[in-house]
Amino acid sequence: MKIEDITPQYIQAISPYIPGKPISDLAREFGLDESTIIKLASNENPLGPSPKALAAIAQAAAELTRYPDGAGYDLKAAIAARFNVKPDQIVLGNGSNDILELVAHTFLRPGLSAVFAQHSFAVYPLATQAVGATCIVVPARDFGHDLDAMRKAVRDDTRVVWLANPNNPTGTWIPAPQIRAFIASLPADVLAVLDEAYNEYLAPELQADTAAWIAEFPNLIISRTFSKAYGLAALRVGYGLMDAGVAAMLNRVRQPFNVNSLAQAAAIAALADAQYVADSCEANRRGMRQLEDGFRKLGLAFIPSHGNFISVDVGDGARVNLSLLKKGVIVRPVANYAMPKFIRVTIGTEAENARFLAALAEALVE
Repeated sequence: MKIEDITPQYIQAISPYIPGKPISDLAREFGLDESTIIKLASNENPLGPSPKALAAIAQAAAELTRYPDGAGYDLKAAIAARFNVKPDQIVLGNGSNDILELVAHTFLRPGLSAVFAQHSFAVYPLATQAVGATCIVVPARDFGHDLDAMRKAVRDDTRVVWLANPNNPTGTWIPAPQIRAFIASLPADVLAVLDEAYNEYLAPELQADTAAWIAEFPNLIISRTFSKAYGLAALRVGYGLMDAGVAAMLNRVRQPFNVNSLAQAAAIAALADAQYVADSCEANRRGMRQLEDGFRKLGLAFIPSHGNFISVDVGDGARVNLSLLKKGVIVRPVANYAMPKFIRVTIGTEAENARFLAALAEALVE
């Protein structure tokens, strides 16, 4: 018997998460010059980080010999002030993925189940399977969440419902009143995990104060990240907002020092840089229009998106993706999301978007 054979079957059954291909990997694979490659695969902010965040990192770097503040006091204080919650209602994570995994480790186990929509974030099944719980995948409606069907799918053994709004990789969005009504319909012992990683990209009139719902729904967890609109993907810092009692349970399984000092300092500065976020969102809106117009000219159907990415039907996602890679353009094939005809494209700079569209036009006829 091999030592790996003693691994629980539910671990062996997991298909590992495959991240977007790094630029260096593509350069080695096809013999390309790294400087000519563009990456539009991982929903990163094309503007680069906030100058204020960079300055905060430089200042914090002088204390690299010290362990970070394991409680994240200053970052929690800044988040608490922004969302009108108390610091003990905040759990910090090594990216928002960490929050999702903490939820699974705290509230799921073999014999229990979690509900989520088809075409939703790959970490939901990964986190659920990793603790031996059962995944209940509800068919999508127009590539988005079918809340009525999801509510009917909740069983007596269900303890978590994963909700992404906006959803990745489809970019679909559900109005806040519908989300709120869905949460209100859940049994008190079922956690609603509202993943708002892309919330900042919503038009202002579409945003809602979901944090205010926590006072009414102690079974609500809201996860957010600094990796997208705040431009800090490499630092891996996210957070969850929730009832203080729920936060206390997650902190029992959270690893100490899971958010490093540079990440905490940068996140505080980024949170305060409203102009940077506004500029990022405006650049995203322009880029989204540029890609949508380009897809229409190419006769391609796409899923209207509320994130910083867009999924487009190219007929054969794997073939087109390979062609784009050979041209030095990295996008994301989404066959693993049961969308084999699509590719997902991050909104880049104007020049990057134009380069992608030109390469896509060539790939479609090859």
